[in-house]
Amino acid sequence: MTPEPMTPARYTPLRERHEALGASFTDFGGWQMPVRYTSDLAEHHAVRQAAGIFDISHMAEFTIAGSGAGEYLDYALAGRLSALAVGKAKYSLLLAEDGGIIDDVIVYRLDDDDFLIISNAGNRDAVREALLDRTRSLGAEVVVRDVSDDYALIAVQGPNAEAIVAAIDGVDDVSIPWAEQKYYAWASATYNGKPLLLARTGYTGEDGFELLVAADDAASLWDAALAAGADHGLVPAGLAARDTLRLEAGMPLYGHELSRQTTPAQAGLGRVVVSDKESFVGKGAIAPAEGARVLVGLAAEGRRAGRAGYAVVTEDGTVIGEITSGALSPTLGHPIAMAFVDPAVADGSVPLFLDVRGTRIPATVTALPFYRRKK
Repeated sequence: MTPEPMTPARYTPLRERHEALGASFTDFGGWQMPVRYTSDLAEHHAVRQAAGIFDISHMAEFTIAGSGAGEYLDYALAGRLSALAVGKAKYSLLLAEDGGIIDDVIVYRLDDDDFLIISNAGNRDAVREALLDRTRSLGAEVVVRDVSDDYALIAVQGPNAEAIVAAIDGVDDVSIPWAEQKYYAWASATYNGKPLLLARTGYTGEDGFELLVAADDAASLWDAALAAGADHGLVPAGLAARDTLRLEAGMPLYGHELSRQTTPAQAGLGRVVVSDKESFVGKGAIAPAEGARVLVGLAAEGRRAGRAGYAVVTEDGTVIGEITSGALSPTLGHPIAMAFVDPAVADGSVPLFLDVRGTRIPATVTALPFYRRKK
């Protein structure tokens, strides 16, 4: 039997920078991405206390343009994007006809008839095909373009992020004064005379920016950001720190908390769905099946953390759920997890336990997020 040909690993434009910094790499959605540079804990704490810089150029970008772009996105996505103001961003969901989640995305309104969607790297093909198919279904006069290979995306996250980004040499012509830039909004700028989008968004629970720049300028911008952050505690941070940061912030990860088998309400994202829209893909199937498991936060004591795939059980050992993400929280100092559990136990009225390799660890249902930054 002839083996399936292996898909070549993909690297971002910053590969050489990561190698020079001594990064360890891991596969993530088909991309070789830095998982850490020095220490997971050091990188995590740097973001909470000062700032970290992340290469997130593996993410996928799509532009939606045309006179009916807003109305088209109302049909294609779960939110009401036609009401989004120019200069703002919105978290939304791309649903399948059966109500399952194809991907979670952020939508930026660039102009009246011009939008940008950023999606997860591993779902690039599925998102592109769904967006294109929905232009045909609706007969919308819009153009969907996959521009992922044209751009790189660099995130600077942490309490010192604004000071660092504002000090980057070569960043000019910022359209909105720094103090007036709001969360889930964006400003236009230039980097060495070329267009730069500054989005005040992130995936860490901290203040921060995601900088969308031409792929050819990524390495130069990375270097300039590190130089600007030299006196502000900025460190390169990898996927391991990003994962514990987003878990503390209660942010879902596709393939863990979100999937084609998960409806928005199950994942605690019912608020993202504007169900009174006249029509949108998945509208008829967004209600979860009776008895379907729901996502909860769990907190435990001690040092032993539950990991993805570990069972959640009752006192008598009955399995009533499964952990989707779990770790010993670097910030809080105790184990935390997100898990899908039977709805009957989601209110915390029944004692729950994490089955950590045969040892039952008492756990308490806890409201998400586990961590919230000080304003």
